[in-house]
Amino acid sequence: MSLHVQIKLASQELSLWEDEKLLITYPVSTATKGSGTQIGSGCTPLGRHQIRLKIGENCPLNTVFVGRRPTGEIYTSALGWKYPDRDWVLTRILWLSGLEPGKNRGGDCDTLKRLIYIHGTDQESLLGRPVSHGCIRMNSKDLIEVFDAVSNHTIVNIQQ
Repeated sequence: MSLHVQIKLASQELSLWEDEKLLITYPVSTATKGSGTQIGSGCTPLGRHQIRLKIGENCPLNTVFVGRRPTGEIYTSALGWKYPDRDWVLTRILWLSGLEPGKNRGGDCDTLKRLIYIHGTDQESLLGRPVSHGCIRMNSKDLIEVFDAVSNHTIVNIQQ
């Protein structure tokens, strides 16, 4: 059996599949600027990807990450007020790598080099709407479920 992830920008949903069987669907938030692959575009890349690296296993809920490393902070609304301009990466990180040369791998369209993640967010009330800077944002508890279900190299298909 093969577990894979599907993300649909149109419906702002992430779905876990086992072969052809839908297991569960979660709301997400993708890029405000829509789909695109160029470095610096602020867009969510389309196409076939894989999970390159799982980061944050066993970290507490709402752990704050900067540069893919836990800062030692746990996100609270007070911390959010203190640093209103931070793009919060919380709880876990699933770092994506493109599998399609010229589309999402290599050159100036490389998903891995663009640091595109599936990660937790402080803006859970905005899930279901495209408000990210390119990454795929999730509810932290949902993210832990996905994180625990997938492995490195799990396929992630991102569709319009």
